Amino acid sequence: MTRSGAKKPASGRQTVGKRDEARPLFRRLPWFAWLLIGLAIAGVVVAVRVYPIGPPPPDSSGKPRAAIVDQLHTSALPNEAFVANVTRELEEYGFEVDLYQGDEITVDFYRDLAKRGHRLILFRVHSGLVIENGEVLPRTLLFTNEEYSATKYAWEQTFDRLGKGSAGEGEPMMFGITADFITSRSMPGEFDDTVIIMMGCSALYYTDLAEAFVDRGASVYLGWHGSVVLNYVDEATPYLIEQLCSLNVTIKEAVDSTMEVVGLDPSFRAELRYHPPEQGDKTLQELLQTVYDGEAES
Repeated sequence: MTRSGAKKPASGRQTVGKRDEARPLFRRLPWFAWLLIGLAIAGVVVAVRVYPIGPPPPDSSGKPRAAIVDQLHTSALPNEAFVANVTRELEEYGFEVDLYQGDEITVDFYRDLAKRGHRLILFRVHSGLVIENGEVLPRTLLFTNEEYSATKYAWEQTFDRLGKGSAGEGEPMMFGITADFITSRSMPGEFDDTVIIMMGCSALYYTDLAEAFVDRGASVYLGWHGSVVLNYVDEATPYLIEQLCSLNVTIKEAVDSTMEVVGLDPSFRAELRYHPPEQGDKTLQELLQTVYDGEAES
């Protein structure tokens, strides 16, 4: 893609006023005016230091916040019992839980997600591998519930930050976000050691999405390495959450126990994994404490 260069300034001289006609106004200010200016500047500096520019703290209660992103909550795929069970488990652990469902899950929803201050995000979503001209590319797509349009978000489509995908034959095409969307300016903000749990298909067949979330500050990313059946993953995920929250075992122990008790996906033999490997010996409590320790020291 060829980029046009910046225009050169027009030739010619710039007209500069004479010094005696452009005498600074500041020299004529009385001493008390300078005092007021000084106090005002000091006030701005103090305000910026004590109240940093940016969004306020996510929860005034001091509790960590978790999010359930239920893109599958449609007329065909709701699971109220799943949402209730996971919400209860997270709340008993000490989270404030935000629930986002159905048509809320748009491109702009993902765009703002890193700024919402969640410490754990559970994605009950469709995901899949990108296929182009019959060839599977090493890219994973995270679905929205926003119907695809070739003319919308043209810039982000051009740079492969957005793609399109369908949940099945005869289903409408929906926008999906890629790893490039997460790591680019399309998604401002940071994930402050956030734990990411992906329930979609092939969420860890490639590590592109996992690496993107980690690059933006997430502590660990969990997901299945192949296709999964919804009934199976709706059973396996609450068990995983219970291991992490109620039993406070390490990431590796929670994953291993889920695979031992619930097992592989019965249809596609998909296995639950996590990334990066070095986070396997951490508990959820230890991962959450990372940010709090940093805040206490600052």
